[in-house]
Amino acid sequence: MSSIDPARALVLFSGGQDSTVCLAWALERFARVETLGFDYEQRHRAELEARRRVRERMAALKAMWADRLGQDHVLELGALAAISDTALTREVAIEVGASGLPTTFVPGRNLVFLAFAGALAYRRGVKHLVAGMCETDFSGYPDCRDDTIKCMQLALNLGMERRFVIHTPLMWIDKAATFALAHEIGRDAFLDLLVGCHEPGPLGLTARQLQQVHRLAAQLEAGVQAGEHQQVVDEPARPAALPQHQQVQPLLVMA
Repeated sequence: MSSIDPARALVLFSGGQDSTVCLAWALERFARVETLGFDYEQRHRAELEARRRVRERMAALKAMWADRLGQDHVLELGALAAISDTALTREVAIEVGASGLPTTFVPGRNLVFLAFAGALAYRRGVKHLVAGMCETDFSGYPDCRDDTIKCMQLALNLGMERRFVIHTPLMWIDKAATFALAHEIGRDAFLDLLVGCHEPGPLGLTARQLQQVHRLAAQLEAGVQAGEHQQVVDEPARPAALPQHQQVQPLLVMA
């Protein structure tokens, strides 16, 4: 492919809640949106297995999304599991490791993902890469930081002689604001899809909690501060023995 199309986007789509919001965000903005998932032999397969179902339901939700939703790609990256000794790829306890990072951190994962996404985007003539990395709720993962993503964009552009743009719509917002963004994009129907397609799961919500999400999203959209309201998702208790600076936020398998 000799050129890139500024109307085309490629979303790093795990099938999880965050990447589903990013997919909806992209479908609202770009004329053609393709998706890319990675099978790196992760232990938790629920999100990977949900990808097709989520795409089908999103296409049914809005005619415009159906028209814009393009090809899906899945790349096999088993080598990442082979060289990683982490709780996402092996029978390892989820805890804070000696490095100060959670054992769920897969070194180099997002760097590898973005490199392969750039290579695919080059071949497909895509200008925009969309990913769900977030520095507000990132559990200390260094490859989720905004500085890391900016450096990867520079590296891809220099290394491939292209002008890719990496978008991270969730970079500076927390989980409550992510649900508010989802409500802004697709109203209640998209929130129903977002929760229903991922239950059970690490952030699966009950019907009562879904009602709270609807209320909170409407309040946030009206300008009410999220901190004035009760917590939407019941988080698992953190180990009492951990020092405050080492406490880990609840994780998605992949953003």
